[in-house]
Amino acid sequence: MRESVATVVPGTWEGGRRDEPAGARMRPRLGFLGVGWIGRHRLEAIAASGLAEVVAVADPAGDAVAAALGVVPSAVRAVGLDELLAAGLDGVVIATPSALHAEQAIAALEGGAAVFCQKPLGRTAAEVEAVVAAARRADRLLGVDLSYRHTAGLRAIRELVRGGELGEVYAVDLVFHNAYGPDKPWFYDPRLSGGGCVMDLGIHLVDLALWILPEARVVGVESRLYAGGRALEGDAGGSGVGVAEDYAVAQLELESGAVVRVACSWRLPAGCDAVIEASFYGTRGGASFRNVGGSFYDFTAEVFQGTARRLLVGPPDAWGGRAAVAWVEGLAAGGRYDPEVEGVVEVARVLDRIYGR
Repeated sequence: MRESVATVVPGTWEGGRRDEPAGARMRPRLGFLGVGWIGRHRLEAIAASGLAEVVAVADPAGDAVAAALGVVPSAVRAVGLDELLAAGLDGVVIATPSALHAEQAIAALEGGAAVFCQKPLGRTAAEVEAVVAAARRADRLLGVDLSYRHTAGLRAIRELVRGGELGEVYAVDLVFHNAYGPDKPWFYDPRLSGGGCVMDLGIHLVDLALWILPEARVVGVESRLYAGGRALEGDAGGSGVGVAEDYAVAQLELESGAVVRVACSWRLPAGCDAVIEASFYGTRGGASFRNVGGSFYDFTAEVFQGTARRLLVGPPDAWGGRAAVAWVEGLAAGGRYDPEVEGVVEVARVLDRIYGR
C-alpha cells in the first residue's frame, strides 16, 4: 500500500482542481478525509454511483484505511488534508470528529476543492458561518450530510406541505431517541462536539422543520437540557464547558405562529432501538414520518384526514448515501457555490439558542 500521493504536474490544475468551465460534465476526483463507519458508508455510495473517481483516502486508523481501500483499490493512502489536496482533487469528503470540521472544510475550500462534510458543519453558528463564507469566496460547491432530507418519505411530505395540501401548518412534532448513544469519547465533551444529543440528533430535526416549512423563521426558543436525569443549568451542556446533554426538549415559535416541538436523547429506555418521528399538522390535514419497529433505516410516511390515513411511502428505501451522491452529481455538472447551503447557518443559530449561547 502506498503511503503518499504524487504531486500533480503543474499547469494541469487551477486552485487545486481541474479548470472546468461552468456547466461542464466531468468525473470528479475525490479524496476522503476520515473513513470510519460513516465515511466508508459515504465512500461506498459514491463509488457505487460511478459518478466520481476516489483517488485518495486519509485516516489515522490503519484498519479504517484498509477497509476503504478494499472498496476503492485504485486509491492511495494520504497522510492528512494537505497531502490529499496535493493530489489535485475536485472535492473532499470530510468525516472526522466535529471539532475539526470547520477548520478542515475552510482549508479544503481555500485549497480549491469542493467540500461535502458530515454534520455538524461547525460546533457553533459562528463556525458554520465561517465555512459558508469560505465556500462563497472560493466559489466552490459545499454540501452538508443532512441525510434525512433525502428519504422518500420526507420528500413526499415536503411536497404536500409546500403544495398546500395540509393547509396552514400550525403544529410540528419532531422526535429522535437513540437507545444507544455514540461510541466515541469526544461526543461527550462539548468542547469537541459542540453539544450532546441536540448536536448529534436534534440538528436533523431542526433542519427538517426549516427545510419542509416554507419561509420558516424562528422567533422564539425555549429549551431544557438534561444529563443522567438531572437538568443542566448555566453554561453546561454545549456552551463550551460542562457535560453533554443526553436528553433535551425544545419549543420553537415561528413567525407564522406555528409551534415546533423537538425532543431527542441518547440511551432513553424507550423499549426499542430508536424512536424517530416528524409529524406536521395543518388546517386541512396532517402527515407523519415514522420509523418502523424501532429501525434506524426503515420508515413510513402517511397523510391524515381526520381519523383516516393513507400511506405515502413505505420501506425499503436506500436513502443513506443519497446526500453524498447528490453533491457529487452537482460537482460533476460543474456546480459552484450554491446559496441554498446557507440554510445550515439558520439551523446552527437555532441550535445555539437551544444551548443558550
